[in-house]
Amino acid sequence: MSTTADELRDEVRRRYAEAAAAAELGGCGCTENGGCCGNVACDGEAASFGEALYDADQTGELPEAALLASLGCGNPTAVAELREGETVLDVGAGGGIDVILSAKRVGPTGTAYGLDMTDEMLALARQNARDAGVTNVHFLKGLIEHIPLSADSVDVVISNCVINLSTDKPAVLTEIARVLRPGGRLGISDIVADDRLAAAERAERGSYVGCIAGALSKAEYEAGLDAAGFEQVSVEFTHEVADGMHGAIVKAVRARGPERKRLPVADAAPGSGCC
Repeated sequence: MSTTADELRDEVRRRYAEAAAAAELGGCGCTENGGCCGNVACDGEAASFGEALYDADQTGELPEAALLASLGCGNPTAVAELREGETVLDVGAGGGIDVILSAKRVGPTGTAYGLDMTDEMLALARQNARDAGVTNVHFLKGLIEHIPLSADSVDVVISNCVINLSTDKPAVLTEIARVLRPGGRLGISDIVADDRLAAAERAERGSYVGCIAGALSKAEYEAGLDAAGFEQVSVEFTHEVADGMHGAIVKAVRARGPERKRLPVADAAPGSGCC
């Protein structure tokens, strides 16, 4: 019997809720059966996921729970080259590590949003932001396929090993393009497959919630970004996490000019989700 998209999403939600609960208690919630993307704080520097993600200066200014709940495969805050005064959105914010780092980079005149679907992760992220002393942050509950922000409202979108978990990746890329201002930047870390691997072969290498089975190939990523209205697209492999599966840096710029058709999404109420 095949697994439906809703069942996959519920499994992702459950696993990451468990990870948030474990992080609050000072432990790791993703260490059994490839439960979710790996964590350098739990698995060590030799782990395939999370290899040398953040330097000591960054980790030294973060709450321990934020590190324990960091389940990514890269450092999108470095990839995106954030600037003072910008508005940045982290798609799939988890425990808030990249939102906190982004808030520090854009400074008091900038704003950092974090979007997540898991109540437990949102609660942890808000607490981590308070513990880190950052105030220019807003955490929003929602799906990355339906981002609760206005069109043309964000300068930069980042994400850390989350888009591979979506069951509707074209919708995610279209939504990211919708909320970005013309000329806005996408800078994300994700798991990406070699073009030679079919979907079934990717599934053989790891689970969906473990960030493997649902990964796009390099060519699929490039085509999806182009279809969503991006230009200057690049997908660069950084390290191998399984045979033919790689941590990757994905960059693109939302094209200027005529609008492409995008999914309608209701705007978030002013201040909603703010911590």
